[in-house]
Amino acid sequence: MKEQANSIKQKVQEQFSKHAEKYVTSSTHAKGSDLSLIPEWLELQPEYIALDIATGGGHVVKAIAPHVSFCFATDLTYQMLETAKRHLDPLHSNILYVIADAESLPFLENTFDAVTCRIAPHHFPHPEKFVKEVARVLKPGGKFLLIDNIAPEEKQLDLFVNRLEKLRDESHVRSYSINEWKIWFKEAGLTVIKAENRKKIFTYPEWVKRTTTSQEQISKVDTLLLSASEDIRNYFSIQSSGDMIHSLTIDEWMALSEKK
Repeated sequence: MKEQANSIKQKVQEQFSKHAEKYVTSSTHAKGSDLSLIPEWLELQPEYIALDIATGGGHVVKAIAPHVSFCFATDLTYQMLETAKRHLDPLHSNILYVIADAESLPFLENTFDAVTCRIAPHHFPHPEKFVKEVARVLKPGGKFLLIDNIAPEEKQLDLFVNRLEKLRDESHVRSYSINEWKIWFKEAGLTVIKAENRKKIFTYPEWVKRTTTSQEQISKVDTLLLSASEDIRNYFSIQSSGDMIHSLTIDEWMALSEKK
């Protein structure tokens, strides 16, 4: 299991090293409507110390840095962190950059007032370990905001969306369900105090090219979407004309929890 997890994390590092700049400019990551809600949901205060896990292009720390004393941006991939730093450094001097594994954070217990993680946990091989680490480094009363793609509860839809994501991105592990997340939160001592189910529309050409490495890989993703059943096409709002796919819609969960 440990070797398998290490292999997954190596794939994540390879993927994000190659596509670091794409994640900074990605419209999905850089312009999501959730970004403006983050400071409000967390009720950030000027004295707070915040942590963003798997920061990617640094979009979350960009949103929260003006509202806190210090913000730690962490990522497993050096090149991703370096790219985020290059884009953010001219704007904010209170962001500190740390290479870190989300499932084994290099921080002491009860360190942070607020922790965030956005559009990343579907790359984590052991999400339950990640949630326990979040709870460990949070101060009592501290808040954790999770935002990520999720799998529908219906098995057929779950299997489809995870097959689709894996075809497009070899570093994808699994989009987990809300019920799975709730179990891990409870086990870690985190109580969900606010949540919102969201629909996220992807412009297909940009989405599929962000992580694929060949036309052959893109063709496999095309085929899966175009051959989907009517129920699946309707649920994920797959929009196409002929063999050209225009967009699709994925489920996302935005959940705020608190450490008692």
